[in-house]
Amino acid sequence: MKKNILVAGATGNLGMRICRDLIKQDTNVIALVRNESDPEKIKDLLALGAEIAAVNFDNVEEIAAACKGVNVVVSVLAGLRDVVVDLQKHLLDGAILAKVPRFIPSDFCTDYNSLEPGQNRNFDLRREFKAFLDGTAIRASSVFNGAFADILKYNTPVLNLKTNSISYWGEKADWKLDFTTMDDTAAFTAEVALDDEAPRNLQIASFQISPAMILDEVRKITDRHFAMQKIAGMDEFAEFIVKQRAENPAGENELYAKWQQSQYLYSMFSTHHQELANHRYPTLNWTGAATYLKSFIK
Repeated sequence: MKKNILVAGATGNLGMRICRDLIKQDTNVIALVRNESDPEKIKDLLALGAEIAAVNFDNVEEIAAACKGVNVVVSVLAGLRDVVVDLQKHLLDGAILAKVPRFIPSDFCTDYNSLEPGQNRNFDLRREFKAFLDGTAIRASSVFNGAFADILKYNTPVLNLKTNSISYWGEKADWKLDFTTMDDTAAFTAEVALDDEAPRNLQIASFQISPAMILDEVRKITDRHFAMQKIAGMDEFAEFIVKQRAENPAGENELYAKWQQSQYLYSMFSTHHQELANHRYPTLNWTGAATYLKSFIK
């Protein structure tokens, strides 16, 4: 019998991919969208074969009606407190009201469970929602994918193609960083949604690679000279982030403020995934570091 899986945040980049991968597995997908969602994205979801449920996300009863008969709710909602905590609570309340047995929260990031609160604003919001979620009877599974591999394209200090540099903090030139492609994250999440025995926390990574390993890979791909450099110690980096945040109060209302980007990098160099669940679903094919880097480095 086909499963009914509801995806909230289906119009987003990751959400659309999750819908696609679920439909490929002959699943009934209900895309929960806002009443005012982009019509073009709705057309894309319909073309995939998803059913559309447009609701007022502030109305728990409307959400519950859309969740009726659903086996799993997958949240891919992204934002600040009003979304990650408040709106996601409405989604969870609606799922519970409709007696949905399982819930996958929007925890697509580094596994924050081993990090100290206060180090990353967006992780703190997810942690706050997690406490609320774990206080309910619904069965939950979080997918922790580290950083989306796309950030390697954006000239961050970890790999800057404009300056031909690779940077790190502390004594962590050999510290492995967790990267997962959007497609790999979506494919794995679809499997988790279909897996009634999925555990509470699942760590994944398409590849784990250190700054020194990145340097080695880019040297194989291009004949350009890349320099590797230590920016500062980890304590100095933490102090810089505090100063950067204090000097940019407007960033408190921005999802990816400059200091928030720094917090993400700090987290990547503070913890990494130790127990990868990549092999839980043998049919998945993971993207390797060399393959991914070759896809955009000329």
